[in-house]
Amino acid sequence: QVTLVESGGGLVQAGGSLRLSCTASGRTISSYDMAWFRRAPGKAREFVAGIRRSGSNTYYLDSVKGRFTISRDNAKNTVFLQMNSLKPEDTAEYYCAATVAVTITLRKGVSDYNTWGPGIQVTVSS
Repeated sequence: QVTLVESGGGLVQAGGSLRLSCTASGRTISSYDMAWFRRAPGKAREFVAGIRRSGSNTYYLDSVKGRFTISRDNAKNTVFLQMNSLKPEDTAEYYCAATVAVTITLRKGVSDYNTWGPGIQVTVSS
């Protein structure tokens, strides 16, 4: 079983940048599709970005396209989320997630992932 831990969150002004990291332990992530989700206050958890186990395909929530970039370094067992041009509406708890399921396309549902990190807060001030 893989264990995930997020880091890199914090408080940033609108227009600023943050880089989230998700470090895995227990097993190599090379066999997992990985994703980032977020949950804003009063809202449901939503898919933000995902990357296939090979790193060849990435997927994004429409509202973050062109601002966020997901990447992975399987040798370091780490997944990253580079967040640029941050907006107050990006304020949320961000979660790293993993699934070992083999699917034709990357899944974007909360129930599609069975391994989660504890989450990390990102706050964007206006």
